[in-house]
This record gives sequence, structure tokens and C-alpha cells, in this order.
Amino acid sequence: MVKKFKRTKILATIGPAVSSPEKIEELIQLGVNGCRLNMAHGDYPEYDRHIDWIRTASKKLDRQVAIVQDLQGPKIRLGMLKNTKLEVKTGDELVLDSSLKEHTGNLRLPVQYNLAEKVKIGEPLYIFDGKIQTEVTEVVNKTAIKVKVKNDGVIMSNKGINLPDTDFSGDVLTDKDIADIEFGVSRDFDYVALSFIQSAEDIDNLRQILLSYGSDAQIIAKIETKAAVKSDKQLEDIVKATDGIMVARGDMAFEVSAEVVPIVQKKLVALCRKHGKLCIVATQMMSSMVDNPEPTRAEVNDIATAVIQGADVVMLSEESAVGEYPLEAVQSMRNVIIYTQDNYPVDPIPTDVVSSNGETLNAISEAAVGLAEKLDVDAIIAGTTTGITAATVAANRPNLPIISVTDSPRVAQQLALMYANVSYIGDNYDDDYIFGLVKDMLGTGRLGYKTEVLVVIVRGQQKGIPGGTDTIEVRKISR
Repeated sequence: MVKKFKRTKILATIGPAVSSPEKIEELIQLGVNGCRLNMAHGDYPEYDRHIDWIRTASKKLDRQVAIVQDLQGPKIRLGMLKNTKLEVKTGDELVLDSSLKEHTGNLRLPVQYNLAEKVKIGEPLYIFDGKIQTEVTEVVNKTAIKVKVKNDGVIMSNKGINLPDTDFSGDVLTDKDIADIEFGVSRDFDYVALSFIQSAEDIDNLRQILLSYGSDAQIIAKIETKAAVKSDKQLEDIVKATDGIMVARGDMAFEVSAEVVPIVQKKLVALCRKHGKLCIVATQMMSSMVDNPEPTRAEVNDIATAVIQGADVVMLSEESAVGEYPLEAVQSMRNVIIYTQDNYPVDPIPTDVVSSNGETLNAISEAAVGLAEKLDVDAIIAGTTTGITAATVAANRPNLPIISVTDSPRVAQQLALMYANVSYIGDNYDDDYIFGLVKDMLGTGRLGYKTEVLVVIVRGQQKGIPGGTDTIEVRKISR
């Protein structure tokens, strides 16, 4: 049986449900291409264990796996409440005080961020994933604000707070984030995901910090704030500034309202394809599988929609981190991806790819994909030093595998999340290596059990010059 190439990739969040070397190996075996470590949960020794287990499993299974460090950002949460929860009624006035050390059961609540420095009277404030809606009525003092409750309900300890109309510009990276970055640059992270960004400037600031540490990690911008989605130009500026986008649909729904999210997702997937950037669709893709062994029909449709739109990656959050059925969630997600890609084409985008690396590379990559599909070849082989050639080929969304060959282990791991890419570490200028690699893949069924395949090879002939892609070859390779 031919082994299926999964063109849309799977990113799984690592947490207690899969916190063992055996479980992580099973995740990768089932089709996980990247692992997300959420800096909002866990500690440094735990992250180190997870990194070690991921890399050990990757080496054992001979599969490149990307590791994403997801920074918490200015995620605002309540503190600990007496008896862990509090019932509130319409009209109640709550005081949220960052200086409060202990809650005594009244309506004065501890909060893990000084909102008094940011909010304005009249701004909406949502607690516990929007379950409790309030409005700011007063800045009480330098550490406390007062809000009026608009509906009955229950709030619980450490639950998140969303303020869609509050300006947090210049405060995207917290002290905790800086400490986490300092930890991360000495570890094996391939990507750093930046939470609650508001503009391209936030990405530029993080990039300067990473460069100052000598880090070669790429940046994923999480799109979840009202400021980030305020206009199409703002979205495109962010996409152009970053290496990848995460459509963080959970917080975005509270920040801008739920009906806006599908349109923003569609726009972001198209913009990432246009600019050759990674696009991850995230949050609640299979949330019912936290407690159930099968996804809902709506969740299956959600994943299929992301595949048809041409997203690079679909992501599991609590499903794999704390759910009862993490392995089943990965298997179900893989099944939907495979069936969708085999039975329905990826949507076209109404523009050519405009990678920032110039018209020559764009034209060569587009020509390579067009030639490959016209000749009905078995694979495209992208020789790449920095990953740019592979990304630009992938942006054209070929309906066949892209075999990326690079001499950089970091690039090979980063490409594990790129659409249709399966990456290998080797000399992309060495025909003997490339031909030997294809023969090995034929022997294991990765390109079908054939005696001969036709491939298109796209690469540069000027060794050591990034962006120097200038050659397309068509080759027959026999076992």
C-alpha cells in the first residue's frame, strides 16, 4: 500500500495527556509534524524534558519535527478566588485589583495585571471566555478598577479577561515573556509564537531581541486582537513582517466577535499564500474530543475547510494537551486531511505569489509547479539553503509532495510545518545524494512501490548564495 503524503500539517500542543516519551513518539508516528510548548503552562525543567523526548522520537522515526515556543503575552487573568469560584448577578459591581493578595469571598477580586494603567471608562471587559460581560465604570486607584456586571453567571480562579477596545500597544512582551525568550534561545526551538500582537512593529521588536541573542528561530504572529484585524492593510503588513501566522480563533472571537473570525481566517490564509508565509489555523478544531472519542460533524467540516482554503497547518490545543483522547484526535485530524486533499482541490487565490525574495524566485517556483503538474510527476525536489525556495514552491500549493533538501538542521525542522514539505538534511547540490534519497523513498513506499519515478528538481547552481534559485530540471530516477 502506498504511504500517503499529508500535505496539510498537524501541530499538537504538548501537555499532561501526552507527557511521556512513548506518547510523544506515538503522536509523531500518527502524523504530528510539530509540537507546541505553551509557556503559559509548565516550567523550564518540564519544557526541557519535552524537547528531549521530541528530538529523540524525531531521530528514531527519521522524521523532522518542528518545535514551537508559544509565549504567553499579556494574557490577563483573575487571581485565586476563595473556594475557586464566585457567583455574580446582573448589576453587581466588581473591583479588579492587581495589589490584592488574597480574596476573602467578596466582590473585590485579585487580577494578575494592573488594568488601572490601561483601561478607560466605558470600555467592555469580558471574564471567563466571555461568559461574564462587564463594562468599566471607574478607575478606583493606581492598582484597581471597577466594572459593572451585565449578566448572571459564575467566575472561577485564574480565568482569562478580554478587553477588545483597550489599547495595549507597547506592552505585548511582558517580563515573563522576556524571561521565557532568554530560556528559549539556548534551547532547540524552531519557532517563537508572539501572542496578542497589535501591529507589525511588535514583530520587529521581537525579531531584534532574537537577533541580539543570535537566535535563528522564526516568528509566528498570533492574530487575536481587535487592533491586528482592524483593516486589510494592517493584516497584510503583519503577514509581510512575520515568518508565519497563527489564526488564534479563541481570543479573537471575544476581541472582535465570533462572526468576524471565519472571514479573517480566509483572508489570512490567502495573504500567507500570497507572501509565501506559514499559516496555522488554531483553536477548538476538535474540542469535543477533549471528552469524546469522535469529533463532531462541524469539527470535521472545520478542518476540511482549512485544508481547502490552503492552510499550511491545523492545530490541536487542549485536545492533545489535556484531553482524554489525544491520539484519537490526531488520527481523526489526519483522516480528514487525507480524504479532503484526495477528493477536493485547494482554492485558488486571486493573485500570484509575491515572495519578498524577488520576481526571479517567484517565477521559477511557479514554473516548477506548473511543469510538475503538466508532466504529472511524482514529486518536486526543492534544494534550499534557507528554506525560501521550498516555501515559495509550497505557496503555489502543488497537489504532490515537495521533497526539501537542505544542509541546515534548523531549516529542515522549520520546513516540517510547511505545506506538502517533507524535509531531509543533506547536500542539495549533490546529485548522488538526491538520487539516492529518492531511491530510498521508492524502496519504502513513500513515493509508491514503483521501479521508476519522474521528478522536477528546483534549486540554485551558485552554492552558498541564499535566494540564488535559478534552475529547473526534469529527471527520471530508477530503483
